Amino acid sequence: MDAGLTKQEIRILSKQLGLPNWDKPSFACLASRFPYGIQITGELLDRVADGEKFLREQGFRQFRVRHPAPIVRMELDEGGMQRLQDKNLRHNIIRMFKNLGYVYITVDIQGYRTGSLNEGLMKNLHE
Repeated sequence: MDAGLTKQEIRILSKQLGLPNWDKPSFACLASRFPYGIQITGELLDRVADGEKFLREQGFRQFRVRHPAPIVRMELDEGGMQRLQDKNLRHNIIRMFKNLGYVYITVDIQGYRTGSLNEGLMKNLHE
């Protein structure tokens, strides 16, 4: 901000400099994965962090793991949605999230978007 550079300009300069993280997706605080009003514990943060780490290791790039337990809700970008056609990959995702304690493993067909937990709040404000 002080340098007057945009995020896109920083990415371009980082790529030119050969920095390995020039195209790293942005990730908000893990607390943003939880619905309002839920008590966030270290165990819950670890559960979401482990799920996101697993998805990153599977090659997903832009995503969120939301925690309205006992459901896990994954928001994936378009490429991630297409990758779910792979039956073995789906099986691995299911097994991982079941091991993390989730009962239902879901994919939000609206895809990845920031601030999705605010959607319910905004709807309630307009009613």
